[in-house]
Amino acid sequence: MTPLLQVEGLEKHYPTKSGLLGRSGGVVRAVDGVSFSIARGETLALVGESGCGKSTTARLVLRLIEPTAGTVRFDGIEVSGKAELRALRRRVQVVFQDPYASLNPRLRVGEAIAEPMEVHGVGDASSRAARVQELLGLVGLAPYHAQRYPHEFSGGQRQRIGIARALAVQPELVVCDEPVSALDVSIQAQVVNLLKDLQQRFGLSYLFIAHDLAVVRHMADRVAVMYLGQIVETAPKRTLFAAPRHPYTRALLAAIPHPDPRRRGRVAHLGGDVPSPVNPPPGCRFHTRCPHAQPICREQAPPLREIATAHASACHFAEDLPAFDAAAAEGIAPLAAQRLALYAAAKARRSA
Repeated sequence: MTPLLQVEGLEKHYPTKSGLLGRSGGVVRAVDGVSFSIARGETLALVGESGCGKSTTARLVLRLIEPTAGTVRFDGIEVSGKAELRALRRRVQVVFQDPYASLNPRLRVGEAIAEPMEVHGVGDASSRAARVQELLGLVGLAPYHAQRYPHEFSGGQRQRIGIARALAVQPELVVCDEPVSALDVSIQAQVVNLLKDLQQRFGLSYLFIAHDLAVVRHMADRVAVMYLGQIVETAPKRTLFAAPRHPYTRALLAAIPHPDPRRRGRVAHLGGDVPSPVNPPPGCRFHTRCPHAQPICREQAPPLREIATAHASACHFAEDLPAFDAAAAEGIAPLAAQRLALYAAAKARRSA
């Protein structure tokens, strides 16, 4: 089957200037050769440290910024001209990270939700008003909330409004740029449950960007791990958490704190600092911090290659790494269990 979204060789480079005359001082390689695909009804989670290029990748997919190189195909059609871009705008929507900044404070909630329908010429005024009422009900808000302004709502309610706005034009793909990171944990549970329910109801696909691996474990079907502008590992969720085959992925899992302060997990701390994207190291970009680095890692950049069914890793020694120590990442299981309990409780309250 043709993937709903297919990204190939996506790059975004920002030129820098230095000196009094503003001469060119180099290039920031924010995204450097990223490729992935998303099937219909699938959730692909994009994870990595802050500054690795996750949000920039999302904005490139949405064409909120223009890529330096690479292609984005939606439903088999390359998004290049204005006609393709306008069609993409309606079929792909976004839920932003900050629910406080993503809503226009001068618009009532009903106006904010109806605005995408007006832009794309969907229905008339009466049908749009009815659609607004329907969407508010879908995200757990009341019809009278349409007459209120964003400042009258809590963070979780604002994020529900953002989700309703994203669904207004009936998209097929929703880009979720850390949609729960600014929310309290209990509110996260409600929003994550809402996203899962809406996906099942409408067959949505998600590009889900997150830091919280416990949330990723609950939401994702597949996971792509980014480091310094490149994807270094992709795998189905269960495979990635049970048997990661890239040292950076292992370090991310090992860094998860255990919720019980009486327990001291065996955390594998990474040495050194994240290299500058202006001057990334030669060869493997992770070799300056990798405990398994060999001379070839400093000379040759490893390709992202398939090492098992649906499992790819950009490591020269992916097959030769020692068995993953599950105890080193023992924090993820209880954290995920706690989150699942919160999700279940929030869902039960909503049903009641």
